[in-house]
Amino acid sequence: MEKMRMFFSLLLLLVLLPFGGVSANPEKANVALWNAVKPLGTTVTFLNSGAHPDDERSDFLAYLSRGLGVKTSSLIANRGEGGQNEMGDELDNALGIIRSREMIEAAKITGVKAYHLSETTSDPIYDFGFSKTPEETLEKWGEQLTYERLIRFIRSYQPDILMPSFQNDDTQHGHHRTMTILSERAFKDAADPTIFPHQLKQGLSVWQVKKLYLPVASADHATTSIEIGKYDPIYGMTYPQLGEQSRYLHKSQGMGSNIPAEPRQIHLDLKQSAVDTMRKSELFAGVPYNFTEWAGKLPPSATKLKKELNDIQRNLDAVIAAYPNEKRVFCKSQTALSHLRNLRAQIKKAKLSQALKHDLLHKVSLKEEQLQAVSYVSSGLDVQAIADSNILTKGQKTKVTITLKNDGKQTLKKVTAAVSVPKGWKTNTPSKSVSLAPNKAATITYQVKVPEDASYYQAYGGPTIAANITYEYGTTKTSITEELDGTIAVLPDVALSLSPEDIVVNTADVREEIPVTVSLKNYSEGKATAKVALNTPKNWKVHPKKATVSFRKKSEEKQVKFILTPPKTIQNGDYQIKAVATVHGKDFDSTIQEISYDHIGTFYYQYPAAINTAAFELSMPDSLKVGYIDSGFDKVADYLSQAGLAITKLTPVDLAEADLSQYDTIVTGIRAYLSREDLRANNARLLQYVENGGHLVVQYHKPGDGWDPMTTAPYPLTLGNPSIRWRVTDEKAKVNVLKPESPLFNYPNKITADDWENWVQERGLYFPMKWDASFETFISMADPNEAPFDGGILMANYGKGTYLYTNLVLYRQIQGQVPGGYRIMTNLISYGTQ
Repeated sequence: MEKMRMFFSLLLLLVLLPFGGVSANPEKANVALWNAVKPLGTTVTFLNSGAHPDDERSDFLAYLSRGLGVKTSSLIANRGEGGQNEMGDELDNALGIIRSREMIEAAKITGVKAYHLSETTSDPIYDFGFSKTPEETLEKWGEQLTYERLIRFIRSYQPDILMPSFQNDDTQHGHHRTMTILSERAFKDAADPTIFPHQLKQGLSVWQVKKLYLPVASADHATTSIEIGKYDPIYGMTYPQLGEQSRYLHKSQGMGSNIPAEPRQIHLDLKQSAVDTMRKSELFAGVPYNFTEWAGKLPPSATKLKKELNDIQRNLDAVIAAYPNEKRVFCKSQTALSHLRNLRAQIKKAKLSQALKHDLLHKVSLKEEQLQAVSYVSSGLDVQAIADSNILTKGQKTKVTITLKNDGKQTLKKVTAAVSVPKGWKTNTPSKSVSLAPNKAATITYQVKVPEDASYYQAYGGPTIAANITYEYGTTKTSITEELDGTIAVLPDVALSLSPEDIVVNTADVREEIPVTVSLKNYSEGKATAKVALNTPKNWKVHPKKATVSFRKKSEEKQVKFILTPPKTIQNGDYQIKAVATVHGKDFDSTIQEISYDHIGTFYYQYPAAINTAAFELSMPDSLKVGYIDSGFDKVADYLSQAGLAITKLTPVDLAEADLSQYDTIVTGIRAYLSREDLRANNARLLQYVENGGHLVVQYHKPGDGWDPMTTAPYPLTLGNPSIRWRVTDEKAKVNVLKPESPLFNYPNKITADDWENWVQERGLYFPMKWDASFETFISMADPNEAPFDGGILMANYGKGTYLYTNLVLYRQIQGQVPGGYRIMTNLISYGTQ
């Protein structure tokens, strides 16, 4: 569990070495032990706030956490659901789950704890896409809800220093600006008992953050500048390099880069302070750095307590000094832990101001947690906790086996291992404690029963089952919690996946038969029989009415094929086909999306098993033959094929060798020049295809996606940079058609104002900023109070053919069942066939 996960995180870190200019042997260092003991040197807590996973200031946080031992955390507003995915086709909530887990794994490298304000996959604090204003952000998130959660977190975590990641200026994402604005407001409000007083009734206390900083670009605008590019022999790299190793784990965002070992400064501007800095500019000026400095805050009458605080810091420093000798670290950590607990009792009795007493007790609590971690890492106690089955169903029993082995050099007494389960779950009586001498092991087994009313797995919840371990050495007791191996999830007895996921019914040519495949996966133990049916809208027909499948074992999958027949007179609109399976007398109607990647593990997203259906008129040319260069980042080819267009996905061999002239049009998926090396290698063949009379449609790219402004397109075409300024985020922004007479807006579909209605998330990304005069422009649009962009659709004649570039987010519209998205895309790829 946690020690094992930490090991693999550090192993990943070491695998990514070496870096330029680094010549250390980090394998000789006991990195896990150092990570545990280093935080004992300081009592400071630091909080970095941001909007999305990957907003954390990784280089600086690595310096604080790994370099100084400061207890450091990142608080992120949403889950990044509106972002783009550079490693798969998961979007929306599935992408949010990936990005959340990536941030948690990334934080393990830098020793930073990751938190989120968003609590569920249906949370209002959602990444709805790029926003240019905090006003829009708070309108959609809910200002009161967002701020209440932020205040609650600050009062719970109790940071000494708070630093939002971004400045509040119009060069920033509206989500970023929102978190900065709210963080600055919370500096005072978290300490005000009249702000959200119900939190105080729930057991929280007000908390005054000591200092709030904002990062700035240069020393000229900074209160303090800190050199963070220091080389650390424990990790064999500098802290910015360590930060980049954590960023590599944001794989869905394409983060991480190899950087040289060189000086780097971070510049911070002190925006608010509740302490006397004595006119010093250092980061921690005015904030007690350790218990010795806390002793200096005590009144003259607290002589005994001052001595105790000085003594405990000497104890903590002695633990650090004992590194790397594990036995000495262990023994000294036990002594320090015992003294720390005695110190807590003395602080409670001392005559101190309420605020000072609260601060000290908080610091003691954090240090007790850290000392127990040191004790555990240095003890040599190896804990393995495994469930017989990681996927559970309601009413199921499972066995949890906890194996304890003492690989240390001292005997651990009264060792216990208990399982922690949700309320209402049943386990057998905990086993008695045991003594573990060096090289001895013990195995404890629990029977766990899932109640019939158990909650299903929630992707953003805590671990379902955990192992609580305690042991004693001398008279000192240590308690730690380990997660079980893998994700433990309560899932429905059977899950249903439908293909296709969405259906388009063309009211101009209603298909008599629409095939639908229902895939069923058995999550219950052993044999099961499922009766499955499709519930259809009125006047729809389905064959067969029902079907029965039998499962012999858990995780077995079966498929059932149905034929849908929509009514010939179907009206334009949205419809839904739902799937339901009856197993063990109970109905199940959920899809379980299994999300599994090596760098994050396996997780699940549960949503209704239904096919969203849109009925609208869609005209398309007869015999149009389209080749699609799939990027892996969109599903446009599948959706257009399902709508009736003849789409062929082009393989690397096709691009390199096939006769491309057989296609009337070739389309590139979004950002295909990033994901398809073969596309970059064969770009000249594509341009030759155009020159010979073909029609090429290129969907949007980022400037860094392997896009060469001079050679990728047949004429110079430069994509907007910085990209933040070259986008239209208002999905309702007015679209002006500059050439309404063009076939692009008339064939095979007459494009009207209705086709620009009901768009989702945004209009366009990464608008071109400069292009050759050979390109024609066709539309103009702008966000409110901004100058319009007219590069949303660019087209040029090249030889006998045409080259069209569009940065409209048509893929989101098509995958979101927006009729206008289908109609506009069909027209773009049909150009030249009229």
